[in-house]
Amino acid sequence: MAKKKTPQPTDAELAILSVLWQKGPCTVRVVNEVLNEQKPTGYTTTLKFMQLMTEKGLLRRDDSPFAHIYKPAVSEERTQKQVVSSIVDRAFAGSAGKLVMRALSAKKISPEELKQIRKMIKEM
Repeated sequence: MAKKKTPQPTDAELAILSVLWQKGPCTVRVVNEVLNEQKPTGYTTTLKFMQLMTEKGLLRRDDSPFAHIYKPAVSEERTQKQVVSSIVDRAFAGSAGKLVMRALSAKKISPEELKQIRKMIKEM
């Protein structure tokens, strides 16, 4: 049986996933506090997003007796690949080369990142 494809997360869902990838399993309150450092977000809004993300298969919830603990159901790497693949198809006519060139020209890159990119290209 084929593995069910996880839906691509929205920007708001990516923000929540980023918190969980960084901090590990958390309660809604902890996620909401981190999100509020970037942009005011109501607790009930965060709760609703996380409930919907659980239904969509983006999160898993541990229903312990004291507090619901959420954790990502998808890896950061898998989600990044899915998002990049979508961007390549939609914005760059399927050309990964165009994406790389645009990405490299859009933001300043550190010498260490450039070294890693060169190594990756050499290995390919």
